[in-house]
Amino acid sequence: MVVESILVGIFLVILLIVGLIILFKAAGIIIKILLHMALGFVLLFIVDLIPIINVPINIITVLVAGFGGVFGVVLLIILSVLGISWL
Repeated sequence: MVVESILVGIFLVILLIVGLIILFKAAGIIIKILLHMALGFVLLFIVDLIPIINVPINIITVLVAGFGGVFGVVLLIILSVLGISWL
């Protein structure tokens, strides 16, 4: 009876440690994604202040900047310079 309780306790501690490791790794990935999205939004608004580049801020450009981050904003700038106006 005592040995079974000790084994269950050890198992629960190992399970807790593995769960915390997975949680911290997932939280790190989520934080990186959120930072990437925030940087995309900020960069989109900064690009909108530049008079040479005409990237309008609408739902499509905000979604591209949010999901694409910096790369999405670069894509929007390239499309704007090329004159592709599906925006």
